[in-house]
Amino acid sequence: MPTRALLFSRTTGYRHASIPAAVRAVSELLTAQGWTVTATEDTAELTERLAAGVDLVAFLSTSGEVLDAAGRQALRAHCEAGGGFAGVHAATTTEYDWPWYGRLVGARFDGHPPIQTAVVEITDPVHPAVSHLPRRWQWSDEWYNFRDGPADDVRVLATVDESTYRGGTMGARHPLVWCHEHCGGRSFQTALGHAAEHYADPEFRRHLLGGLAWAPRREADAPVRR
Repeated sequence: MPTRALLFSRTTGYRHASIPAAVRAVSELLTAQGWTVTATEDTAELTERLAAGVDLVAFLSTSGEVLDAAGRQALRAHCEAGGGFAGVHAATTTEYDWPWYGRLVGARFDGHPPIQTAVVEITDPVHPAVSHLPRRWQWSDEWYNFRDGPADDVRVLATVDESTYRGGTMGARHPLVWCHEHCGGRSFQTALGHAAEHYADPEFRRHLLGGLAWAPRREADAPVRR
């Protein structure tokens, strides 16, 4: 049975111009792996499809309050049943008044300096989201600062070296990419991916695919075609 993915990109706050590129890139990557992929910005459709059963739900630069009570219940039930979750870029700016979602996504956005080039340090090189990258990877992006997380038990895969750019507020351990177990399911989050051109970059696409393919438990040990 093909792995089923649901891509959600509703915004009620800041809307990234890169969302169409993100949806297109993730759809291409997962379809090439034999997944069935549905994309929506409709909360009612999200709720219905989660209730019907999917293996992965990915929030692609969502922002603000995007779920009603039924959507929240469906997302929680999905994770408690072992379903995977992935957050890309602005997913940490979503559902600020729902503590459960904050624990699922792993951290809360707390601003960023102007876009600039910095060095990403790979801290867990065995994870498929970052295993293809050099230990110190130069990249240009919005370098998100965070509050309220990630917690100590979250597996941090990559950090940004604050000495290589201006505007970092988190010090020596400034997480960018992480994953963890939550309420029975797996959660993957990457803060990278502000610009539309990122989603055409081969290294970034492999980064996305590695994280997305890891999140559903049934795909955790399956080989990923490059």
